[in-house]
Formats: sequence, structure tokens, C-alpha cells
Amino acid sequence: MFKRLAFTVFLLATSALFAEDMFRGALILNEDNSHFFFTRKPEDMTIEGLHGFVDQYADTAVTHIFFNVNASRANVANPAREAIWEPNRDGVEPTDNWPTNAKILHQKGIDPYTVWFQRCREKGISPWCSIRMNDLHDINDLSNFQHSMFVVEHPQFWRVPNSSSGSWTDRALNFRHPEVRKHLTDFIDDQFQRYDFDGIELDWMRFGYHLTPGHEREEAHFLTEVVAYTREQAAAWSAKRGHKIGVAVRVPAVPEAAAGLGMDAVDWAKKGLVDLVIPCPFWATMDFDIPLEQWNQALAGTDVSLAAAAETRVEAYPGAEAKSCTVDQLRGFAAAEKFRGTTNIYLFNWFDSGPRTNLEDAYHTMLRAGFCDTLLATCPREVPLTFHDTVPPDVSNGAQLPKSTEEPVVFVIPSGPRPTADTGKIIVGLAEERTSDSFRGTLGGAEPIAKETIDPKNIPGAKSALVFTFAREAFADGANSFTLTQTEGDKSTAVFVAARFE
Repeated sequence: MFKRLAFTVFLLATSALFAEDMFRGALILNEDNSHFFFTRKPEDMTIEGLHGFVDQYADTAVTHIFFNVNASRANVANPAREAIWEPNRDGVEPTDNWPTNAKILHQKGIDPYTVWFQRCREKGISPWCSIRMNDLHDINDLSNFQHSMFVVEHPQFWRVPNSSSGSWTDRALNFRHPEVRKHLTDFIDDQFQRYDFDGIELDWMRFGYHLTPGHEREEAHFLTEVVAYTREQAAAWSAKRGHKIGVAVRVPAVPEAAAGLGMDAVDWAKKGLVDLVIPCPFWATMDFDIPLEQWNQALAGTDVSLAAAAETRVEAYPGAEAKSCTVDQLRGFAAAEKFRGTTNIYLFNWFDSGPRTNLEDAYHTMLRAGFCDTLLATCPREVPLTFHDTVPPDVSNGAQLPKSTEEPVVFVIPSGPRPTADTGKIIVGLAEERTSDSFRGTLGGAEPIAKETIDPKNIPGAKSALVFTFAREAFADGANSFTLTQTEGDKSTAVFVAARFE
């Protein structure tokens, strides 16, 4: 009890000493544990090659880079878990680009994160260390080079002990076991000792399941214990380094879902354990409906900031065909989420490989422009309906699609600020070949000023696409209700709906 009280007093004193606002209008980029090593050549494994990676962001709107240092294994040699280049459980040393390039740096005596953190500061970018708390890539192949021996050799610590079900969520480590918590806190300790960063992110969304199935709420305190430990270390190292070291957490997009899976970021915020909460999807799809107003209401009275996190896939409903997010859609996401209550945008999996954004130079053009309110008010933007991809069984995933048109159907589109142009559009993708002549569409009761049928080639799963154009005045700020009614012909199925402003 005395130790906890002493820590609380120390934390408050340290927080007062380093009270600067760490996040205001931030554009945060997450660099994952594998991307750089996968996409570069061996000859790029130099100080100059590492500098070049950071330098590409120096002339952009990026304010923070969160460098992910690990998955199940680490990218550098350390005492807390195997390095990515070490042999797998069968004694076979990996030959993939990622471990090979990481090993080249190791053999040269170069720690990439030491170099990157220093270079970020030289370029005016805030460097953060990101830790994946429970990464499960390729977990059904226990011989894969990515897995630490701790995961492979301790199936009794999995969420479903010794599972052979084939479900990746079963083989996630269960934090109810003290050995699992120590496995993580030992690695966290190593990061604080090794690096001078501005903050540390606990990425609970890699992969989002950490406790006994069905008992996540009652076992949430085990995750809280790890977050509290991290805050305690951050406070101590803040004093040693002479600057504040923040704590961020990535959690499910909906507060109720986060709490229901044991990642109770609201509780962490109220206890003073975190500085930044990042509501986000896991991977399946961009979530264009992150309820930041709920988060802000729940976090009222704390000093905690919010950042809305984007992914790179767009999937209209679970199991639908996915498509890469476009720049217009990312800007639609940013405009809508900033309208709902944040100044900070977080990009996950938005790497420096141009094909993800459909244009060779779109990536850097987008980052140089950033997501300022002036740009978002005038640029083309699109907000499609998707869903929440990480929720417990008792929380809705919010999917509105697919939907039969047998009866009139209402779609609520979280489109953000109304368009500044004279008109805006609602786009509907149908699973069957249909024309706009067979449909009526209204927006908040208003009739369209035009409707047409367009080529559905850019809409996954659609054989036809309808566009309803409405006057600007028909749109409300925030969410808009669009009613689709089929007036003739065989009934169809809506598989895609989006608001588009140009």
C-alpha cells in the first residue's frame, strides 16, 4: 500500500514537472516491426539507409513516428526474448529478408532504433517506441521464425491451453498468468533501459485478445497491472532522462468493446496511467465510425488525448471482398473523426510503398498535405459504411450491410461535416445488375436532384452501382440517414454504401 501511494505521489509530481501537451494536431505514423527490413536491400542496412527512412518524413505533416520494436520476437538482440534472426524451434535459422537484414545490422553493431530515435529528433519528429503485446502472425505454424520460444514452449499459457482448433485467438498468450505478464514487463524494461524515446505505446490490438475467453471483464485487472507497471517505469525514466515519457495504448474502436475485452482504456485514463488512447480497428477494415464522442464523454475530467487510427483495408461487412483504402477515403475518415472529437490522426499499416494508395506518388503527396481542416473541407473525400472488427460477443459490430431491398432500408452514414460544394453524393453498390430507374433514394427526407447508374468496377462485390446526388442543404453535419427504396423489378442486395463529397 505504501509503495503504491509513494508511486502515485511521484507520478503526480513528475506529471506536473513535465506538463507539456504531447498531442495537438498530431499526425502519427506507425512503422511496424517488419516493413523496413522486408522492403529494403542488404546494402541499405547502414546508418545512411536508416537515416533515409526517417528523412522521407521530414518534409511532411508527420509529427510522431511510433517504431514497433517487436512481434513475438524482437528485431534486436536483447535479454528478454529471441531476436528475429535466431533459429526456430526446430533449430533452423530463417533466410527471409526481414531476419536477414536485421541480422546484418546486428553484426555491424548498429541498433536501428537508436539511430531512428536520434534521427527523428534531428528532423523535428517525436520518436516513440511501440510494443506489440500479443502478436500472433502465423501462429498456426509453430515452426515459423516469428514465434518466440516462450509462446511455442508454453501452450499451457495460451487463452485456450494446448489448443489445436486452428483459431488464432485460442493461441494468444493469456495475461492472467503471472509468467505471461513478466514476459512482457521484462521486455518493456529492456526498452526503457536501451532507448531514449518520447513515449511508449502498448499495442493491445496486436492481436486484441489477451484473457480467458468469456472472462475478459473480470480479468481486466491483469492488463491494468501491466499498464500501471509501464506508467511507473515511464515516470521513473522521465526523471532520469529529463523529459516526459508518455504512455499510449491502442485499443478497440468502441469503449464498450474495449472494456468487454479487458482493454479498459477509460479505467486506465481515470487512474492516470496513460496519456494517449488510440481507438482503432484490428486489421479487417478501416473503421469509419469510431465513436469519439463516446470516448470524450467517458474521458471527461482526465488529461488524456485521443487519436483516431486508420487501417489500409476497406471491407463493407464481415466476409465481404476487401479493397485498399484510397486517399479520398482516408481523408473522409480524417474529416469525420476530427469532427467527432479529436485533433490527432494515427496511420497504421500506411507504409511507404505506393501501391497501397493506388498511385505511385500519392503516399508522400498525402503526407505532405496532411489533414488540416482547411484541406479536408475542400478536397474530395469519401466515407463508406464498414464495421467494428474487434468486439466481444455482447457488443454489436455495427455492420449495416449486406441489406436486402425487399423493403425500404435506412442506412446511417457517419459522413462528418456537410460538403462545402453545392452538392454531395450517396453511392450504392448492388450485388445484382440494376439501374437507378428502379430505385428511389432520399436523404433525411430530401429528394435527390439527380440519379444515375455508373460502372461498379471500383466497388467490391457489386454488379451495379447507383449514384444519388443531393443539394448541400440536404446533408446534416455528422451522421446522415439515407433511405433506399426499390420501386420496380426483382429485389436486390445492397453491398456497399458511401457518402462522397467532391
